Amino acid sequence: MTELLESPVGTEPAPTSTPLLAIDRLTVSYVRGRGRSVAAVRDVSLIVEAGEFVAVVGESGSGKSTTIHSALQLLPSSARVDSGTIRFRGEDTTGWNDKRLAKVRGPFVGFVPQDPGNSLNPVKRVGTQVLDAVGLHRRIGKSAAKAVALEKLRLAGLSDVERLYSQFPHELSGGMKQRVLIAIALANDPELLIADEPTSALDVTVQKVILDHLEHLRSTLGLGILLITHDLGVAAERADRLIVMQGGTIVEQGITESVVDDPASPYTRQLLEAAPSFQLGRLAPAVGVEPANGDTVNGDSGEVVLRADGITKYFSVVDATGARDVFTALDDVSIRLRRGTTHAVVGESGAGKSTLARAVVGLTTPDLGKVYLHDDPISGLSNRALHPVRRRIQLVYQNPMSSLDPRFTIERTIAEPLRTFGIAKDRKEIRARVTDLLTAVALGPEYLLRKPAELSGGQRQRVAIARALAADPEVLVLDEAVSALDVSVQAQILRLLVDLQAERGLTYLFVTHDLGVVRLVADDVTVMRAGRTVESGAVEQVLGNPSSDYTRALVAAVPHVHRQELVDDHRAHSRTIGVAS
Repeated sequence: MTELLESPVGTEPAPTSTPLLAIDRLTVSYVRGRGRSVAAVRDVSLIVEAGEFVAVVGESGSGKSTTIHSALQLLPSSARVDSGTIRFRGEDTTGWNDKRLAKVRGPFVGFVPQDPGNSLNPVKRVGTQVLDAVGLHRRIGKSAAKAVALEKLRLAGLSDVERLYSQFPHELSGGMKQRVLIAIALANDPELLIADEPTSALDVTVQKVILDHLEHLRSTLGLGILLITHDLGVAAERADRLIVMQGGTIVEQGITESVVDDPASPYTRQLLEAAPSFQLGRLAPAVGVEPANGDTVNGDSGEVVLRADGITKYFSVVDATGARDVFTALDDVSIRLRRGTTHAVVGESGAGKSTLARAVVGLTTPDLGKVYLHDDPISGLSNRALHPVRRRIQLVYQNPMSSLDPRFTIERTIAEPLRTFGIAKDRKEIRARVTDLLTAVALGPEYLLRKPAELSGGQRQRVAIARALAADPEVLVLDEAVSALDVSVQAQILRLLVDLQAERGLTYLFVTHDLGVVRLVADDVTVMRAGRTVESGAVEQVLGNPSSDYTRALVAAVPHVHRQELVDDHRAHSRTIGVAS
């Protein structure tokens, strides 16, 4: 380890059979109130070899992040390592202080944290932050360091990096900020990259670019990669080995093709069954779900409930020089929502999806074009005139924690639309209706007096859906409503939406970047790019036989959707790099 740390940055290490990272029987606990200790990780062991791509998969609370934070000594003060050892290239670093670990972090191991919003300094320009990382371990001039920083930004999948170099984090999208973190992690050409959900905020095409580049680095430089993710599709497609965690322990690990083809753990089977990438065909309502008004499942009477015609929206922006400019967020976009069906809108960050959703629900007024509910124009109406319209069109946001008032009980949250729209006023009637709505989203009356902080992410999203249903709407606009959820929770919410649509004859506008989810729930899809419609039509036609190169690129970037194809691909890849099957 000493010789390795003193080697020049960027040189290829001498061949060795010692793993880059070896964690042995690690147990970590958190100290709660009154000194009570709660185990978060129990008896975890894993290794990462040079040139190997290992993925740790599991849902929130499984212990994935705690494990890697332990390896890098990034645990909070309330956590402690109770037992076990952590070795980088054979050197036991367990208990090392920050000064000693500074020789490991950066030149030997690069780390990509999960949350770019909290990991980048909001008052420092992007270029300065990458430059700081470069300067920690490279003794080069300022101009050379800047050239390296720009190169790393390009390698992380960013374009127009000279302009981005002088911007602040708040001027970047979430995906762009995540890519800046990846650039920082690659700043000193590490041999091991530990990435905690590095692609969860990225569009599928950018995700593919990042992962393709990481694979290129590992094949050319022997870079070892430890990927922490809840996306089993990404992990299964990319990793040589899978490690599955649940409740702080490893429940299964092995060569990817073996785990995917013949999982030994019931939990792994549950994850595979829930992942959109591994499901074929559309979700059907649960057995026993009765269609609304005797209609066929998902309605589809052909009646257009909502339409947007030629929607154009401009925003005034300030460029890098301080000059004002006009940004076209939507350019002549039109959609049709048929009663009882789901119309998905897909595209990358900046495509205009969320702006379109806001225009549909009346939160944004188009500069050109109109939105119609049935044949009634609703764009540009006053707040008073929009009031009855908003009862008929409800919005479910991406992040339920930020859309639910933390001070309100669940009962008060769901009751708010009942009072606002005059649906119910009597306290007894309100509680009965709220209880019925909770039941509709598979939550019991015991949740009435809880607050959002006391619920899981999936439970909060169910509450957000119940609140939207309280107004008895015709149309639900779902803006990335499942993208932040664990895969099994996502599957539960999607199942809930399908059942509710069948029972109530609801019409959905489903905004998402996940084509796997689109295949599961949508009838029609509109593909958007840079504020414009690329193509639109039935899901089977658009995704099965796309007419545009852009849509073909989106479809190609999605992880494999067929498990046997995935197994075959891994067998071929294993033979190429010499990984034992």
